[in-house]
Amino acid sequence: MVINPTAIYVLWLREMKRFVRAKSRVFGALAMPLFFLAFLGLGFNRMSIPGMAGGVPYVNFLVPGIIGMTMLFTSVMGGMSVLWDREFGFLKEIMVAPVSRVSIVLGRIAGGTTTALIQGIMILAISTAAGFRVARPGSYAVAFLFLILIATAFLGLGLIFASWMKDMQGFGIVMNFVIFPIFFLSGALYPVANLPRWVRVLSYADPLTYGIDGLRGALIHVSARPLLFDLAVMAGISVAMVFLGAYFFEKSKSI
Repeated sequence: MVINPTAIYVLWLREMKRFVRAKSRVFGALAMPLFFLAFLGLGFNRMSIPGMAGGVPYVNFLVPGIIGMTMLFTSVMGGMSVLWDREFGFLKEIMVAPVSRVSIVLGRIAGGTTTALIQGIMILAISTAAGFRVARPGSYAVAFLFLILIATAFLGLGLIFASWMKDMQGFGIVMNFVIFPIFFLSGALYPVANLPRWVRVLSYADPLTYGIDGLRGALIHVSARPLLFDLAVMAGISVAMVFLGAYFFEKSKSI
């Protein structure tokens, strides 16, 4: 297995150009998180939410969850680009190129992670302008690391499903059944401690739970678990997803 930095860069650059040219894609990706942030954040900000740390406004609790949601949706749906490339023949061309498939996967993950990061940072910037405040400026560096890990993990998941499937419509339907349980079980909108015990077991098996908890620990210093524990879990899941995504992509057909 030989990693080709040039191939990774070219695929990353291609994703960047597609992202910049698709203005409607950026707007569509940001619209739903902003609706959640506006209506839930403003509607429940004055209410006491059971299970929340005392003195934390609901909007501060919500913002890391909405950022995590943005990363989840953008990253998983990044697998759709594989199906588009298969549909229009580009995937066949890069499959026969003299580069390893691992380099192709890494290039796609690099491009998808960058686009997801841009959107997550945009949500954070908008939230800050709307009144969200981080615990201290250094918190951004740790939060940025969690954003990278969340994007990488779920891009790997998207590649796994895209490698199995050939139909774009079917991919969208299947991924909705995957994305929404992951989102609602993660504690993005409410504390996981408020869920019934058997549902909490499912939440602890949800990778996004640790990503959002880590974001909260980094940004507002409120988390259910130690920050280093969340970081270690997300790092392990991200590495596993990259390897699994590369494995299934290598076994997939280009046509």
